[in-house]
Amino acid sequence: MLTELAGRFGKKMVLVTGDSSFDSSGRCQQLWQELSRNFEIRRVRVSGEPSPQLVDKAVAEHHNFSADCVVAIGGGSAVDAGKAIAGLLPGGESVMEYLEGVGKGKAYAGPSTPLIAIPTTAGTGGETSRNAVLSVVGEKGFKKSFRHEALVARYIILDPELTLDCPAELTAACGMDALTQLLESYVSSAANPMTDALAISGLERVRDSLLTAVEDGDDINARTGMLYASSLSGLTLANAGLGSVHGLASPLGALFPIPHGVVCGTLLFEATQINITAMYQRVPDHPSLEKYADAGRLFTRQASLDSYAAREALLGILQAWSGRLMMPRLSRFGVSEEDIDRIVAGSRGNSMQTNPVRLTDQEIAGIVRRRL
Repeated sequence: MLTELAGRFGKKMVLVTGDSSFDSSGRCQQLWQELSRNFEIRRVRVSGEPSPQLVDKAVAEHHNFSADCVVAIGGGSAVDAGKAIAGLLPGGESVMEYLEGVGKGKAYAGPSTPLIAIPTTAGTGGETSRNAVLSVVGEKGFKKSFRHEALVARYIILDPELTLDCPAELTAACGMDALTQLLESYVSSAANPMTDALAISGLERVRDSLLTAVEDGDDINARTGMLYASSLSGLTLANAGLGSVHGLASPLGALFPIPHGVVCGTLLFEATQINITAMYQRVPDHPSLEKYADAGRLFTRQASLDSYAAREALLGILQAWSGRLMMPRLSRFGVSEEDIDRIVAGSRGNSMQTNPVRLTDQEIAGIVRRRL
């Protein structure tokens, strides 16, 4: 299928992959052999989360190649890098012309090189979105988006067989990312009936698939369920926004070498508990409280639970899964009490704006403190 789809654009391809995961996967190597027979290929390897420097280097090297398409095969990092590279190849400009918040503020107008996205992990759902998230990690680090409708993939191939080689630890972190995106977009202040339906469908698949995918990585049904859930989570976040976990993920991912899925997995229980407590105290009739209850009924399969019991059940499941999936504490990555103030200061971006309740600085600090 990939050869046929890519061939519709021409015979010159920029292939964006992970640094080593692509080479170590037998299934990906089969794809490489097939593509090599049919296309002239320039390859870009992405190690860790993509940076503006990586994108600019790839664009400078391959701008004159005049690629007919970009194919991104890999996890969220490869897909995000692929989106940014595809968007910039025709013009050859630096992504810093367009990167929100830290760039030069220039309005992107395209055109973008046609992109085909093929995820090999089930987490970010980035293949469905218009955002290319780029990071610089360190004292003056940032995690920002290059975004435009023209960056959306022309074709998406969801093949669960390509996720079978994903190790258990990465499967767990990616799965908790998908779960966080689905739950946060479900209770978001910008949620709507369409995103609610997608989020519920995705949450059902996470309920049925995540633990099995981690503990029995060869279970193709579980892998299929998580790939489906991940892709839906990309759609719901794009149309409903997210919440406090992703608000905190931005400064944590910029200041410390913490994988995005790990941030989500380690903060989800604490953030959900603080959200629920804040609404009990300040807005007890908030509609998102009932949505949390509905999520609890979904995960327990007990439709008759009263709302309080359902919310408590949801919290119990999120806490249990965090332990069962061995989500690490933030201190493992160098986060300390002294860092909390600047983490809180950097958390008030787009994602925090659609959290169902406005949290105080003290409440946000509490989420981080509990996971040190």
